[in-house]
Amino acid sequence: MTKRVTIIGSYVSPYVRKVLVTLDLKGIAYELDPIIPFMGDERFSQLSPLRRIPVLIDDPVTLCDSTVICEYLNERYPQPPLLPEGAAERARARWLEEFADTRMGEVLIWGLFNQLVINPFVWGTPTDDAVLQRVMGEDIPHVLDYLESQVPAEGFLFGAVSIADIAIACPFRNAAFARFTIDAARWPRTAAFVARVLGIESFQKLRPFEEKMMRTPIPQHRAALDEIGAPLTKETYVAASARRGLMRT
Repeated sequence: MTKRVTIIGSYVSPYVRKVLVTLDLKGIAYELDPIIPFMGDERFSQLSPLRRIPVLIDDPVTLCDSTVICEYLNERYPQPPLLPEGAAERARARWLEEFADTRMGEVLIWGLFNQLVINPFVWGTPTDDAVLQRVMGEDIPHVLDYLESQVPAEGFLFGAVSIADIAIACPFRNAAFARFTIDAARWPRTAAFVARVLGIESFQKLRPFEEKMMRTPIPQHRAALDEIGAPLTKETYVAASARRGLMRT
């Protein structure tokens, strides 16, 4: 039987999505424990001291942080490479991944998705309209203005799909769950680029599992995913009640 790596984390997380797309592009089999980070038990805290997802277990290696995980996968399983050739382009790819994980994560995940999805449906707290107004009116346009200056009119950033393409596209999937779409009249290159990247097969394979989780109450996630054939682990790190992580962003 082919050895599989283990991923702990939700299909809905943009950072888990980044790792799962990387695994698929590299043809690496995996099993998933589909927990949201707020629902991890004490064993999860031992694996992920910041109580964040994803966690990768590839014996004897256990890693947290999507960038660290993807760098490890790119080194251990080098084909196909997800970084371009040349020091300058590799540095630019890493910067764009960092921009996606930090600034885009702050805006599209913690600002938009957190306000409209996580707060009301996980914590039972109302959306902060002032925060949401700032995100929609100032922060998202700032992100999209920058991306419009960076992404290509056709194809991908460095020819073949890279980690930068993947990282940029991932948060927009969550934005779509919050009913946000890019204004293609104002940001045509970005709208077309994100659609292109999200349209690749490795992203499309995840859509049924993401959509099932979004339609299913949290305690029923594992059973619902099992019904539609998700590659689940036998063991789970889920706890009985939600618990906030140590860091907000």
